Amino acid sequence: MVLLTMTPAIAAAVARCETLASSEQMQKLQPDGEPQLSDPAPGRPVSHAQLIDISDFLKARADHRSADDDEAAEAAPTALNDLLRGSRIYTPPPKPKPEPSTEYKQLMARLRREEEARAYERMLNPPAPAESFSQRFPTSNAHLFSAAGMDHFANTDEDDEVTYADINRQLALIINVLVSIIACSCAIWIAARYWIAEVAIYMGYLRRIKEARVEEKKKPEIKEIAETWVIEGGNEKKSTAIHKTSVVSDEAENVRHRKGKQK
Repeated sequence: MVLLTMTPAIAAAVARCETLASSEQMQKLQPDGEPQLSDPAPGRPVSHAQLIDISDFLKARADHRSADDDEAAEAAPTALNDLLRGSRIYTPPPKPKPEPSTEYKQLMARLRREEEARAYERMLNPPAPAESFSQRFPTSNAHLFSAAGMDHFANTDEDDEVTYADINRQLALIINVLVSIIACSCAIWIAARYWIAEVAIYMGYLRRIKEARVEEKKKPEIKEIAETWVIEGGNEKKSTAIHKTSVVSDEAENVRHRKGKQK
């Protein structure tokens, strides 16, 4: 069962139902367990089922109303949407606190009397002041435990804590830098292990080619006539000279010559 709060429109509709309905019909509108509709007012509880019954009842009697009831009918809407507009969930007020029992009242009165008696006794006979440590032991080193001494120890402890904090921060910074360097080195090594050998070999190859070119340019080139012969044909005699290049080096013996008889 959902309880809603009465709005002025719902209160007018309930009052309209009380005017038009008989006692038996009103009894049907408020069955057992439902809120009473005898005194409708804004803010009082009403169930959702009661609103449905009230809306149906007013719609059924709308066709049989007279001209004198037009003003009252306009003040009391019949549609369920109009009745629900502005209504909220009903929250019952908190229950009043139960009245304390007689035994509870007597106990509280007795406790109050006893507390008043103890306070009066303390006022008449105040307790002796507590003896301090310096009064009980006048020759002791009580000044070491004074407020000034404790402040000095506290300041020393604070300085030590600050020093330890700085050392820990510096050590953490050094460790972070070392870890970063090692991590970067490992990453570079892993990334370069597939091409570092090829690059080294290729660079050595280029270096050797460059050195060979320089050596070849330094070697002198000497040309001499190795053999001549005369070719007779027609009225003219032609002589052809074949130039042979000799290499002045230890590699001259390795020069290849064409085999066969030259003509």
